[in-house]
Order: sequence, then structure tokens, then C-alpha cells
Amino acid sequence: MMTLRTAAPPDHARILDVMPAWWGGRDLRALVPSLFLEHFAGTSLVAEADGELAGFLIGFVSQDRPDEAYVHMIGVDPARRGDGLGRRLHDEFADLVRERGVRRIRCVTSTVNTASVAFHTSIGFVVTGTGVPVEARGLEADADGHVLMCREI
Repeated sequence: MMTLRTAAPPDHARILDVMPAWWGGRDLRALVPSLFLEHFAGTSLVAEADGELAGFLIGFVSQDRPDEAYVHMIGVDPARRGDGLGRRLHDEFADLVRERGVRRIRCVTSTVNTASVAFHTSIGFVVTGTGVPVEARGLEADADGHVLMCREI
């Protein structure tokens, strides 16, 4: 049975443990310091199935733009991809932040992560990036090679 709940600081270690495997060996753990679950646990989510981590979303409401929220990182166990868990995490996050006055959610992904771009556009995000063109994919990226996306809620 799948359960979804807000995150807590102790979830940090569990998230770091699965990240390299879930990202195909890419070590992105440095992108998720513990401060995210110390300061944004109330808007971050954890999905569990039979006590095991099935997915997570780390996000927060912008302090400078209170009508916007940002999804910093989302991960779903590769064995569970395609079953709607990523969408469920995003929808639950949208519900949480909408209650706080948010009307727009932003996220960023790497230009090499075409699966992430495809997933996010399938759930209503629009590519809004500017700057350096990613010629092979026809997308726009910022100067760091990231695809910028936005979803109105």
C-alpha cells in the first residue's frame, strides 16, 4: 500500500541512500543538503510502499515571490516509474502550496535528462528557459545547461 506524507528531517538519509541508484549512477546527493528537510519539510513529500521509500519531492514556496513555488528535486524508484507516483507527488505539492497562495510552480532539470523534460511537460509544465539553445533537442536552456519549466496551478 502506498502512503504519501510530508517529509521530516530523518528522511534525509533515506533519500540520499537511494539517489545514486535512482539516477542511474549519477551522484546528485550534493544537491540535497539536509537544510532542505530542516526548513522545507512542510512542503516536501515522501511516498512509501510497505515501509520502503518509493518516491520523494523536495519543494518550497518562494520567499521573494510568494505566488510561486519551486520543486527542487523529485525522485521516483525506477521500478515504480510510469504508475502515476510522480504525478501524484506533484499534484499533492500543488495542493499544499496552493493553500499558501501559490499560483505558479517552477522547476529546473538538466538538458541531459530528457525523461524529466518529457515527464514534466506531460503533467502541464511548459518549457520557459532562455539563453543557450540546446540544439539537439530544440529546447532552450540557461547558461548552466538547464531546462527551465513552469506550471500554472
